[in-house]
Amino acid sequence: MNYGFLDFLTLIGSLGFFLYGMKLMSEALQKVAGDKMRDILARMTSTPIKGVFTGLFITAIIQSSSATTVMMVSFVNAGLLSLTESIGVIMGANIGTTVTAWLISILGFKVKISVISLPLIGLGFPLLFSKTNKRKSWGEFIIGFAMIFLGLDFLKGSVPDINSHPEILEFLSAYTSRGLFSHLLFLTIGTILTMIIQSSSATMALTLIMCNFGWIPFDIAAAMVLGENIGTSITANIAASVANVSAKRAARAHLIFNILGVIWVSLIFSHFLSAINWFIIKIGLTSPHDSPEAIPVALSIFHTVFNVSNVLVFIWFTKFIELIVTKMVPQKEDAEEYRLQYINTGLLSTSELSVHQAKQEIMVFAKRIEKMYGYVSEMFTETNEKKFYKLYDKVEKYEGICDRMEEEIADYLTKISEGELSILGSKRITAMLNVVTDMESIGDSCYNVAKTLLRKKDKKVWFDTPVRENVIQMLELAKKSLDEMYKNLEHGYSNININPALELEEKVNRFRTKLKKDHLKSVEKKEYSYQTGIIYIDLICECEKLADFVINVSEAVEEINN
Repeated sequence: MNYGFLDFLTLIGSLGFFLYGMKLMSEALQKVAGDKMRDILARMTSTPIKGVFTGLFITAIIQSSSATTVMMVSFVNAGLLSLTESIGVIMGANIGTTVTAWLISILGFKVKISVISLPLIGLGFPLLFSKTNKRKSWGEFIIGFAMIFLGLDFLKGSVPDINSHPEILEFLSAYTSRGLFSHLLFLTIGTILTMIIQSSSATMALTLIMCNFGWIPFDIAAAMVLGENIGTSITANIAASVANVSAKRAARAHLIFNILGVIWVSLIFSHFLSAINWFIIKIGLTSPHDSPEAIPVALSIFHTVFNVSNVLVFIWFTKFIELIVTKMVPQKEDAEEYRLQYINTGLLSTSELSVHQAKQEIMVFAKRIEKMYGYVSEMFTETNEKKFYKLYDKVEKYEGICDRMEEEIADYLTKISEGELSILGSKRITAMLNVVTDMESIGDSCYNVAKTLLRKKDKKVWFDTPVRENVIQMLELAKKSLDEMYKNLEHGYSNININPALELEEKVNRFRTKLKKDHLKSVEKKEYSYQTGIIYIDLICECEKLADFVINVSEAVEEINN
């Protein structure tokens, strides 16, 4: 078996193809999924038990637990599933993959979903040229989905072809009777082989070949199967390498779940195998210790019982697994969750309590707006080009989050208004609807300022000192207005004093008017170029527009008390 540098580059290219497919599918999901798909997934995974059956069903259909977990990672990355919901699906995927093992053992058959990948790309490609953004996004989603499976297929085809040359592993027969050392050795070999081949089913087939040649007995083959369960989780972790914090945690949950399962079964390994052997004899089959021909079915039974038992044990410890992976993958300061924090659980028992829940979510919205504005301010003073574009990407991401939050909070408030509410409660709902609309507009203004700064960077426009100081002063006034808005929201829907906010709004308006007059004089005197003047005045006007939406929020809160 020859494996050269070109083969290694093919392996790297296959990995890149797979990761790009994952990224494309995840980003397209965020654009096209909307609430419908999220609601369907939420219902299917609302409890860990439902999640388990969902994972089992999906894996049994597509014949790949790796593909199921990769899809779950992309769903979490797109904010369609929470970490808790994904853990149940991943547990189910581990049971679903035993269906594949049975097909290999009994029928020697495995569905290859990669066969339909190219037709799927053919279906999605024309959609990329559509004038409708949603259709374009559907095209990207279909192509990304197909690329994931093609990438997995390329990965399997670009690794050293151990599967076709099992004689390479014949030397391992000398290490099968060394007790605990043999168990740990073959568990590790099963893990490594699955990581290399990128398919637990292929490793299972390889294990069966080794049993058939008489190189390894049943207990050693069972140890390899345990290792395969750890190795199969590597695919999801590769996919999560380009995803957000929540998706990384979901992939780690898959790994932790399998590792914990292998640990507890290893502690009672001899008793576990004895129970499997007893069951096989009890149903009238030949003991795998007596006949190599009996090993395939025995291994399938072992694989199924192990995964089902593992789920039955750890389904009660979903929160514990979630805690472990949260510690393993901490939230970075600049990372942001896509999901809502307070109102993703549905309406509470009374409408009045739901109003309070919505108010808490609006405070989270306000914090995100402030963080977004902070990135915009940093963009203006940032001289490092790489950091500048990174800040712009963050602003762009937050603009999408703001759009989604406004839509979901407004939808929630509309549902509350359908219930029984006091006069004050109704007024609060109306005020909140106005607040979230204006806050989304603040997000749009922040994004517009960022786009103007990007235009300034791309066109290599330089502001002299007086112009820079004017922009900085306007940015600071807008920041003070945002701080005052946050105070008014935090104060609550009781008597508030919005006079400081009104004074700041007046300052912004006066300063904007002054700068526009000065700008006309500067243009006449040719103190700076026409292009520089356009970008300068666009920044000033957009900041003033942002401040208008900010004061609208404070006024909406005050209206409740009038």
